[in-house]
Amino acid sequence: MSNQILYIILTVIIAYLIGSIPTGYIVVKLLKGEDIRKIGSGSTGATNVKRVLGKGWFFGVMLLDALKGAVPVILAKHFDTTTGILAVAAAIFVLIGHSKSIFLKFTGGKSVASGVGTILALCWQVGLLIAIIWGIITYISRYVSLGSIIALSLSPMLMYLLHQPIAYIVYCTIGAIYIIYLHRENIKRLLSGNENKVR
Repeated sequence: MSNQILYIILTVIIAYLIGSIPTGYIVVKLLKGEDIRKIGSGSTGATNVKRVLGKGWFFGVMLLDALKGAVPVILAKHFDTTTGILAVAAAIFVLIGHSKSIFLKFTGGKSVASGVGTILALCWQVGLLIAIIWGIITYISRYVSLGSIIALSLSPMLMYLLHQPIAYIVYCTIGAIYIIYLHRENIKRLLSGNENKVR
């Protein structure tokens, strides 16, 4: 087995395991003794954490999940400074880990904060723009899901406009489609006017 294949295998395993760390679940379990999967939307993400612990932990879990997304990608970029394929592989498996955690019987969150973390690690300018877009849309509409869907959907175009590697553009396209898929129930509620507002 070549070193390159070994690096890829190790990278995706480590990225998946880091992505699988159920931040929201752990925080709620430690502070409230409850299983967040049985509360609200059942997601382990920051929005559902807010329903239990309030706004402070909403931002805290969001930051931890973004960090969880960024770290494996930064490490992968260190070993692959040319094609970016290793970093993209790490990013993809972080998303999968967050939404299908091996520690929670393959349940989890919707990978938004972790996804933004991966994009920040790939190109901080695009990650920052996405975070700003998410913040503006969420604040105006009061729908976290709408802000997440629109912001992540714009990520491939932003990568393209900032002349990032094709591997990054492809990743953002795949990631956006996956995250939109994870929000399919939210989309139904948005269309019917039944989606929960953030405030």
